[in-house]
Amino acid sequence: MGVPEGFEEFVAGASPRLLRTAFLLTRDRGHAEDLVQTALARAWRAWRRVQGDPEPYVRRIMVNTYATWWRRKWRAEHPTDVLPDAGGASPEAAVDQRDWLWRALGRLPRRQRAVIVLRFYEDLTEAQAAHALGVSVGTVKSQTSKALARLRLDDTITREEVWR
Repeated sequence: MGVPEGFEEFVAGASPRLLRTAFLLTRDRGHAEDLVQTALARAWRAWRRVQGDPEPYVRRIMVNTYATWWRRKWRAEHPTDVLPDAGGASPEAAVDQRDWLWRALGRLPRRQRAVIVLRFYEDLTEAQAAHALGVSVGTVKSQTSKALARLRLDDTITREEVWR
């Protein structure tokens, strides 16, 4: 089957405009090129039935195809700058993290350390920790917030190593 009459001229003239529309739809150059190619392939099969200006017809194919792609559950790969976690951490990493946390807790002021130990190691509620320390619930909340902020900013180890 040969190329339909006028199809090559249409593709040469309309491709930049179609690609711009496809890019605005997909926001990705590669997907936009795929969308234009798919739309042109579908238009090629129906070219003999197209009457008048074919560009609106091809744009309609693009929009419908894009909508179909959008409805699919899987939308292809999504490249990222950061690779996902490769798996479970090594036992050594867990020991290193516990060691860091033990040292970081030792650098906290006594009240903040007590609040962290009661809340997160002893798993007490704010009210139970407040009762155990003889302070208000608000004091437990503020000391917990300050202690966690201080642990996050501890410069003896990078955040990536602590929160992986």
